[in-house]
Amino acid sequence: MANSKYEYVKSFEVEDEVMLPNLIVVRIDGRDFRRFSEVHEFEKPDDGRALNLMNACATAVLEEYPDIVFSYGFSDEYSFVFKKTSKFYQRRASKLLSLIVSFFSSVYVMKWKEFFLEKELKYPPSFHSRVICCASKEVLQAYLAWRQNDCHLNNLHDTCLWMLIKGGESEREAQKLLKGTQKQHKNELLFQKFHINYKNLPAMYRQGSCIFKTEVEENVKYNENGTPVKRLRRKARIVHSENIAGKNFWNEHLSLLKEVGSFTEEVEKIKPEFVRSFQFENKLMPSTWIVIRIDGCHFHRFSEVHEFEKPNDKQALNLMNSCAVAVLEEIQDIIFTYGVSDEYSFVLKKDSQFYQRRASEIVSVTVSFFSSMYVMKWKEFFPQKELKYPPSFDGRVVCYPSSKILLDYLAWRQVDCHINNQYNTCFWMLVKKKGKSKSEAQHYLKGTQAKEKNELLIKEFGIDYNELEIMFRQGSLAFWQKFCVQEDKNMTHESKGSVQNSLKKVIVEHCDIIKPNFWEAHPSILDENLPIF
Repeated sequence: MANSKYEYVKSFEVEDEVMLPNLIVVRIDGRDFRRFSEVHEFEKPDDGRALNLMNACATAVLEEYPDIVFSYGFSDEYSFVFKKTSKFYQRRASKLLSLIVSFFSSVYVMKWKEFFLEKELKYPPSFHSRVICCASKEVLQAYLAWRQNDCHLNNLHDTCLWMLIKGGESEREAQKLLKGTQKQHKNELLFQKFHINYKNLPAMYRQGSCIFKTEVEENVKYNENGTPVKRLRRKARIVHSENIAGKNFWNEHLSLLKEVGSFTEEVEKIKPEFVRSFQFENKLMPSTWIVIRIDGCHFHRFSEVHEFEKPNDKQALNLMNSCAVAVLEEIQDIIFTYGVSDEYSFVLKKDSQFYQRRASEIVSVTVSFFSSMYVMKWKEFFPQKELKYPPSFDGRVVCYPSSKILLDYLAWRQVDCHINNQYNTCFWMLVKKKGKSKSEAQHYLKGTQAKEKNELLIKEFGIDYNELEIMFRQGSLAFWQKFCVQEDKNMTHESKGSVQNSLKKVIVEHCDIIKPNFWEAHPSILDENLPIF
């Protein structure tokens, strides 16, 4: 990060480390997936392809992050269990939950056509995520038992519900018939009325799916005489088990015993409230500005693999801007956003009650939606380039108590934009035009000041830095803009109302947000009634 007088704003960031010896579980849940399943016409009560897509995404997560050793999922949710010694991302909750949900969302969009070849993905899916701190193996065992019990109860209910609906009942009538019924009654209903033995339904529907890695022997090469050379490799495996929290299941898999530990007792009674008490939750302070900052994960490599232009790829930046605009349009409590390179900061209105100001919900939904949108829009900006692997972003959420501190935060990000872009412009000119290696270019620029870099660009390359495209130098700001239009005298009252509702849209500008001029010209961005300076 570049040094500036605005860096004091970093002191408002709150540490959220999950302390050892707590076991870490990250659980993701589909956001409004009832509507998503209806729009995309999933089969009811269970869509095998949709469940297999979820399983494929969870498998990709395990293969991407070695610290995740076990996962369990059903319907639109998945839980990921980290090994007990994990120090991934220094065990910071916001980083863990945002990175996992981002990668999962990107994979979901990328793999959609593998499972729904004939169906268009009509809008980006998004997921919530949260961290559960399991204080002991017993808490983890209770958590897994709770989630599998929920799978069974929900699927049994939904199977009865949809069989009744398909048999001619309305949804309200079906819900009324099932209200207060126990498992035995539901099983009898299915058998007597629809000739369905619930226990004969696919195990994936009734029991959910668990994924963990096992060692398998693979051919890695062949000797000159054609003999295969074999090595043991860890591969993700999907299984369905009636009791994933039972001693027998858990203790028979050596990888789970090694990375998590053994279960010594059986779970006698499931207590959801007990398990929920271990959920890692941070409710944000009221009447403060909430900022969600997302950053591309390993985007240096991502930009190289996808051959982005250096030092700036205009299409890549416009893709980021387009995704940020989509987030503003999706989440109405976000009033403006500022972005540069592979990062974006989203600012919620000061009195926002979005997800009751729960940090995990706010950051996960934002980063998940952004990630899905990035994949969906890729071809729009790179029609000739294949997206070779899923992008991912990590996120954090910070509260700022005053407008001045909020604006200092934005100034800090724009100063960073300027310093980093000026350095990168010099760096890549030295590499591309002077033939220097990357290490030589770094050594050449070490310790140079802004004035020296400007002189280097002018004297060596004939480039006036201040004449470069403003988006590269100052970043991008997206916000809601109100527009006034002249009313047509012949308009009806209803038509006038419709026009009034349409006089607002998100616009993107590239400007100096450090000086007061911009904010004085746009007082409604923060708050029409709030003094900014």
